[in-house]
Amino acid sequence: MAHWGMFSAQARDGEVVAVRPYAGDRDPSPILGNIPGSVRHRARIAGPAVRRGWLENGPGPSSRRGDDEYVAVSWDELTELLAGELQRVKDRHGNRAIFGGSYGWSAPGRFHHAQSQVHRFLKMFGGYTRSVHSYSLGATGVIMPHVVGTHWKLFARSTSWEVIARETDLMVCFGGIPLKNTAVNDGGTSDHPTRDALERMRARGGRIVSFSPIRSDVHGEHEWLAPRPGTDVAIMLALGYVLATEGLADREFLDRYCTGYDRFEEYLLGRTDGVPKTPEWAAGLSGIPAGTLVDLARRMARGRTLVSVTWSLQRVRHGEQAPWAGVTLAAMLGQLGVPGGGFGHGYGSMNEPGLAPVPYPLPTLFQGNNDVEDFIPVAAIADLLLRPGEQFDYDGQRLTFPDTRLVYWAGGNPFHHHQDIGRLRRALQRPDTIVVHDPYWTPMAKHADIVVPSTTALERDDLTCTRNDPLLVAMQAAVPRFADARDDYDTFTDLAHRLGFGEKFTEGRSSRQWLEHLYEQWRGFVLADDRRIEDPPPFDDFWYGGPVRMRTEDDLTLFEDFRTDPEANPLRTPSGRLEIFSADIDSFGYDDCAGHPTWYEPDEWLGSSRVERFPLHLIANQPATRLHGQLDHGSVSQASKIRGREPIRMHPEDAAARGLEAGDIVRVFNERGSCLAGVVLDDGLLPNVVQLATGAWYDPLDPSDPGSMCVHGNANVLTPDVGTSSLSHGCTGQHVLVDVERFDGELPPIRAYDPPVVRQR
Repeated sequence: MAHWGMFSAQARDGEVVAVRPYAGDRDPSPILGNIPGSVRHRARIAGPAVRRGWLENGPGPSSRRGDDEYVAVSWDELTELLAGELQRVKDRHGNRAIFGGSYGWSAPGRFHHAQSQVHRFLKMFGGYTRSVHSYSLGATGVIMPHVVGTHWKLFARSTSWEVIARETDLMVCFGGIPLKNTAVNDGGTSDHPTRDALERMRARGGRIVSFSPIRSDVHGEHEWLAPRPGTDVAIMLALGYVLATEGLADREFLDRYCTGYDRFEEYLLGRTDGVPKTPEWAAGLSGIPAGTLVDLARRMARGRTLVSVTWSLQRVRHGEQAPWAGVTLAAMLGQLGVPGGGFGHGYGSMNEPGLAPVPYPLPTLFQGNNDVEDFIPVAAIADLLLRPGEQFDYDGQRLTFPDTRLVYWAGGNPFHHHQDIGRLRRALQRPDTIVVHDPYWTPMAKHADIVVPSTTALERDDLTCTRNDPLLVAMQAAVPRFADARDDYDTFTDLAHRLGFGEKFTEGRSSRQWLEHLYEQWRGFVLADDRRIEDPPPFDDFWYGGPVRMRTEDDLTLFEDFRTDPEANPLRTPSGRLEIFSADIDSFGYDDCAGHPTWYEPDEWLGSSRVERFPLHLIANQPATRLHGQLDHGSVSQASKIRGREPIRMHPEDAAARGLEAGDIVRVFNERGSCLAGVVLDDGLLPNVVQLATGAWYDPLDPSDPGSMCVHGNANVLTPDVGTSSLSHGCTGQHVLVDVERFDGELPPIRAYDPPVVRQR
């Protein structure tokens, strides 16, 4: 099971040479094609290595990270060096000086999950400074608990695709429903139902309206409305204005199930700021005609309407506002909790929303308690390293960045996720020591002082499942371990014994014994459930007999219980109701996040004065050919490249204005940095908008210069490293202003997948 689908593998001579998708998958992802050839690729880390400068000069800040050679060491040497450095930092600076980063989509196994392993280890070592929320959902994770009392239930218990296919008349999608993103789920996935559900909804007469500057954000027939990027909140407010002024808002629903609507309506009608949020006002910002918005609002009120907001809309400045305005618009329609109507967040963002959840806990490796209270929003890693001791606002709190001396990273590559790579590289110069576990020489591994070679999921036994998939799957190793790579569990076991808590960490179990323990623990829970219909077999039968099908909760409608009886099933908000106006948020006094949904002018948009210098709005969205940066060297990802560079899509008019043709290599630039990319012409883009997916492995022309041009096409050399707002500090890497020009120089080679120099001692 991979994040992008369930499969069987054919191996030969230590390498996976072919994969076959699971027969029960309705729409297998082509990304599976990146797997063959991945085990023995030249980018694999063959053995333990230490950066020469760190080995010779000892721990300390260094500008050589990312531009130094490595020295091969034995596993015993690495264990001694790493254990000694962990103990030194703990003794001299305390555990809060250790940052356990480890953010990213590591392998989907329930036991060999990199973040679970490193966090269990660091907690037993005395704790670490942690990160909270995610790059994908940093703003949503903070705002929505204030508004609807939950975060994860918006996805895990969302209205199912079956209900949408059967009941929805009109799906109004802000950000579309990009099928490319539904290829993936973070614990693996055995079925991809989105395409089929949308086709069945259309066949029944349902309609889809997509607000997106990219036409392909919805596959198949739909009404495409292409606004200026970043203006979705203004459009939602204008639709709400029509509902409010034409008597189409469901006042009974707003009175019974919501709080603060009257306060919000004062803003909507312009009584608090003198600006009525009319369709004409929104048209001036978005470019969508006022009459189109008026007509759409009336259509939304006439039938069963689902308002959908993708995750991408909250990865911008003031990103909290889009999901808040979206759920408010749905509340004004009065359809929350009605089958096929209401609100959805994340349809088309991942293969989780719309899928039926498993109603009991999954097998999980217990991590223990963290004795360190310090934390940061995950997208504030550069701030953490560059601003030690400084205070910052977060969700009504005043927090302080610890003085970080050791960064411990396992299972992720922040050079894909994080904005402004030049700033990130300068930040990574600051700690005493950076430790990275990785199977590949990713950009993060090339910035490590101590490099720990990890196995891939194809080289080890594990079991996996996820909260929105019915199958619990035994994952048997397809190939032997590559070179001198090790399972992270074995690495942490040796370190834990060296540091004096080995028995506590292992509980006396081998990896295989842990798999059996986790499975039987889960099986005992299921067997004790009076509602069960499953009869899961003992571990050995499961291991050799194929997947176990788990019970799922089908035909869910988001907020249905709340609508049926709001007193018996209140939301977990202060009022127990949907908070269109939040007194808590209002009390924080933030000038960039008011107490109700609000339009804030973006920093990076086509209405900014910055367009005089950078006239193109770049959308840095998720790639269609890989998951983030995973297996960028795979055949599917490589087939999309143009002369080895990541493709940038441009409208033909914008290309012609710059004398560009399809296949040209261009320099994409702004004041933060630049990268090379290959031109693809696409009239399914709004003019003055270009699209460059994230995930191309960072490949600087001059590795010694943090501001050097990326010759491969990593969009995050361009994006601003600022948070969404004082409330959440979520990632803002989705939108950025740039310009594009032909690159006529000699094309530099692609070195992204080449290992650094590793010398024997």
